[in-house]
Amino acid sequence: MTMSNGSNGYTENKPFRIFVGYDPREDLAYQVCRHSITKRSSIPVEITPIVQSDLRNKGLYWRERGKLESTEFSFSRFLTPHLSNHQGWAMFVDCDFLYLADINELVDLIDDKYAVMCVQHDYTPKETTKMDGAVQTVYPRKNWSSMVLYNCGHPKNKGLDPQTVNTQTGAFLHRFQWLEDEEIGSVPFVWNFLEGHNCVVESDPSTQPKAVHYTRGGPWFDAWKNCEFADLWLSEMDEYKKEAGIVN
Repeated sequence: MTMSNGSNGYTENKPFRIFVGYDPREDLAYQVCRHSITKRSSIPVEITPIVQSDLRNKGLYWRERGKLESTEFSFSRFLTPHLSNHQGWAMFVDCDFLYLADINELVDLIDDKYAVMCVQHDYTPKETTKMDGAVQTVYPRKNWSSMVLYNCGHPKNKGLDPQTVNTQTGAFLHRFQWLEDEEIGSVPFVWNFLEGHNCVVESDPSTQPKAVHYTRGGPWFDAWKNCEFADLWLSEMDEYKKEAGIVN
């Protein structure tokens, strides 16, 4: 970890900030993702759902939803630096993740020389639909924005204000076009392991996922109940429900 003192957004008195994209139709996915992080974390974390209706009520989000937006947080995710008061480091992650490792291992990878850090996938989905029938889109740097470590105080990220997030194009935001390539740090793919795309090599421990991303759709959707790693997610769901006293 290469950082100035305390700049990662985590100190003994201040937890590491994590913002999770929230969509009402994926509430269970959010709860399980949150549970999987807190259960394994060796450092204090502060997890906040990015709820579009709340942001609209606060006057932070007003753009109309486009036909190709598969979730309510397709664009609101880019408010992460603003919601962090442009201070320290914070993470955004989609709700369709299941964490299998200590988030502190990811925090240890933070390097202050970058404006953002993410898994730099080269991903072209084969499916034309995903989740519960949403259109599957193809574009450069797809899935880079699904899990991002933001250096919130970086001068370039100060431009990610509500005006920019509400008016800029999907290409500008999802392809990180406010940044130069050298300002984007790389994170090992196992922290955004794409179900149905990335592969585990049994003889290579470095390929074991630390966070599974059910980017095509997870077991909380009927069409994806038998996807790869479904058993891990369902087990985490059962544990979450038991701890929360949910009976069904």
